[in-house]
Amino acid sequence: MDQQTPGNRIPRRAFARLTAVTGGLAVAGGLTRSTHADDAVTNTARDLDHSYLKAGLNALARAHHMSSMAGHLGASMIAGYYVARQRPDLDPAIEAGIQDDLRRVRGGESVFGQRMSRASKLADAELFEPFAKQKADATLIDGIAEGLQKSIDRPRQSGHNVIFASLAIRALQDHPECATPAVVDGILKLMNLFQNQTPGSGYYGKAKGRLHGNKITLPEDDATPVYDNIEGMAGAVLDEVTAQDPSIHRSGYGGLVHLINHGAAITDLTDAGYVELAGLAIGSHRQHLRLWRNLPNVADEKGPLKVSKFTPHDAAYWTSGGVPYDRALLTHRVKTMYGFDELAAAIDADEKEKAAYDKLRYVM
Repeated sequence: MDQQTPGNRIPRRAFARLTAVTGGLAVAGGLTRSTHADDAVTNTARDLDHSYLKAGLNALARAHHMSSMAGHLGASMIAGYYVARQRPDLDPAIEAGIQDDLRRVRGGESVFGQRMSRASKLADAELFEPFAKQKADATLIDGIAEGLQKSIDRPRQSGHNVIFASLAIRALQDHPECATPAVVDGILKLMNLFQNQTPGSGYYGKAKGRLHGNKITLPEDDATPVYDNIEGMAGAVLDEVTAQDPSIHRSGYGGLVHLINHGAAITDLTDAGYVELAGLAIGSHRQHLRLWRNLPNVADEKGPLKVSKFTPHDAAYWTSGGVPYDRALLTHRVKTMYGFDELAAAIDADEKEKAAYDKLRYVM
């Protein structure tokens, strides 16, 4: 497998961060991803500290005791840690909002923890507890990529196998002191749960109901953009985000939230040095996109899309009193904040990024 030295991540282009301001959007300054991202974090974002990353890895490593979907809990913690590194001058109101979401996740409010796995002997809060002290071994990290390779031939559960593995790999490469046998072995067990899972499911209207993607025959020519590289994938997803229309309501395959996060995870695999693995994942991502694009419009039945006034990268989103908690946003919100910035960083197309950023509120 084509992989570079752990911790020596490939930095992508410096890119403009967009923040909402009165009257529109403004460029808020550049940021280049690097292995020394922690050094750039100002005091305003220090509360989303290393403890979030470590707790997230612990939860990913224990998720297999519940279900594959329990990986959401740990993944959201890791994403929260990295949002503060993507945007070093994070507004305190945004940071406080993220922290509140993650506090709720740890407190058992996520739909993906014990609420989904009622037979689990672990409470949600126990997922995050430290493991017994062990000697770290960074050479174990490659095993997670090898575990992911077993299920990457097609989309699995809306790309969650790639999302969870990619976040774990990034966290462990950036902090190899966390790569203990217990953590890596637990994450491998989580990866194993995805091997025989379907692409997820979609809602096909009252007559057909909800069907799994492996039961769907897609048309030969459905006008889905053709792409076989990171730039093409990122551009296609940003175009889909921009094209959203509240009158068109598709329901299934994780929606655009997961197409964003699935794509972001693949770009991070490339950054981590797993270029060949990322190449395989791009084909699965396009199949994911095709399944979503071919869902019927069920707005007549379910109503138009819910649209927020602001994106969660804007302090007003958190302070206006209307933070939504439906659509499983408790774990997905911070992952999509992280995922959008990762995906947008993959291409040099500021106007495309700006247009998609404005429509991000349609899924948040």
